[in-house]
Amino acid sequence: QVQLVESGGGLVQAGGSLRLSCAASGRTFSSYAMGWFRQAPGKEREFVAGISRSGAITYYADSVKGRFTISRENAKNTVFLQMNSLKPEDTAVYFCAGRRASGAFYRPGEYDDWGQGTQVTVSS
Repeated sequence: QVQLVESGGGLVQAGGSLRLSCAASGRTFSSYAMGWFRQAPGKEREFVAGISRSGAITYYADSVKGRFTISRENAKNTVFLQMNSLKPEDTAVYFCAGRRASGAFYRPGEYDDWGQGTQVTVSS
């Protein structure tokens, strides 16, 4: 099990950028595939981006492809989400999640550990 803590959320104007970070505790971070999800008020949690244990494989939701970039630094137990060209529809609480078993990046039920989330608000 790892504890995950997100940071970097905030208020930004449409077209702006934010970089989210997710710091993990423990010495097994490199054995976890990681994902970012988001949840807007009144909506279900949705997949945003995922990254493999080594960082060699990434996967994105169509809605963020070309605008968001997921990366990780295993030496620092941290995963990042660089968000560019933000839109009001990107407004949500963003969560990072980790899983040890192989599986589909986009399925939230396959993740073992979750952070508390960080709010991202994009104004028009």
